[in-house]
Amino acid sequence: MSLQIRRLTLADAPAYREARLAALRADPAAFVTTAEQFAAWPLERLAVRLAPGAPGVTFGAFLSGELVGLLTLMREESPAQAHRVNVFSVSVAPAARGQGVGVGLVRAAIDHARTWPGVTSLHLTVTDTQHAARRLYERCGFRVWGTQPDALRRDGQVYEEHWMWLAVGRESSGQEI
Repeated sequence: MSLQIRRLTLADAPAYREARLAALRADPAAFVTTAEQFAAWPLERLAVRLAPGAPGVTFGAFLSGELVGLLTLMREESPAQAHRVNVFSVSVAPAARGQGVGVGLVRAAIDHARTWPGVTSLHLTVTDTQHAARRLYERCGFRVWGTQPDALRRDGQVYEEHWMWLAVGRESSGQEI
């Protein structure tokens, strides 16, 4: 199977909706948004996320033409934080795991973030139950800088979030990372 990773476009909105909804249903503890909340969003709201002028960039991973993975990048808007890019909504369909999809998405995101002038770091959170996701991020160079206890509560469960970051640009010293 050939893996293709690319930025999603407006034409991908229906496939994006299906893939995101499947991810939320397959692993609800990994996400803040619930499947029910997401299902209620109109297709137009999703299309805004995929529009050329959207504030974020969503990548899709395709195996044999099927959308099996997602990752969204969003740069901070505040001038004081514009050097930071957040990674959100990462998912890989269960049947596609172990085939390099996650690594491909994260590497594409890192490469893309490096094209944005002034960006020095990527940031994400991962819940304490998502061991495979945390290992993926660590393999790609992310490091935990803190853990937030009592971060999420869902269905009577309490989750911690590990806050992770990756240097991707020039630090204040001017050295390339």
